[in-house]
Amino acid sequence: MSKTNRVKIEKLQRQPCFYCGTDNPIGLNLDFYCEGDNVCSEITLSQNYVGWQNMAHGGIISGLLDEVMAWTIAYFRKTFAVTTNMEVKFVRPVSTGMPLIVKGQIMDSSQEKIIKAKSEIFDPQNNILAKGYGKYMILSENQLDSVPKDVKAEFIKLFETFPS
Repeated sequence: MSKTNRVKIEKLQRQPCFYCGTDNPIGLNLDFYCEGDNVCSEITLSQNYVGWQNMAHGGIISGLLDEVMAWTIAYFRKTFAVTTNMEVKFVRPVSTGMPLIVKGQIMDSSQEKIIKAKSEIFDPQNNILAKGYGKYMILSENQLDSVPKDVKAEFIKLFETFPS
């Protein structure tokens, strides 16, 4: 799809999340957009995220896959969900300094409390570098006791900006 078919996804400001937060000085501050039935993010990982010999650390790669799946669920289902299980397949080395596209998609949401999603990381030639498969448990607003009420309210307000 062309860039004209992209829909920018708003995110909360002043959050500390390593992957999407705007208030984490060492975080990635990912931005997201919707393209068809995918939620996507683009990033070029610097040497700060190397695991070995100019290759991105596997934990960083796993986190990218997880984060995009979580945002995919938040965007398309307008709900809070947490990872309960995740599988990662490293297909090719992920070099630092290379532009990456991470795409997430909902695979199955037929169960009442569980949503299955997948994500993939692509290089500029559209080669798949890594794949993630995850199960996410939907949480009600009441199940988020450790989250401050104002933050929950901000997330609910954010969900309302996502299309139906």
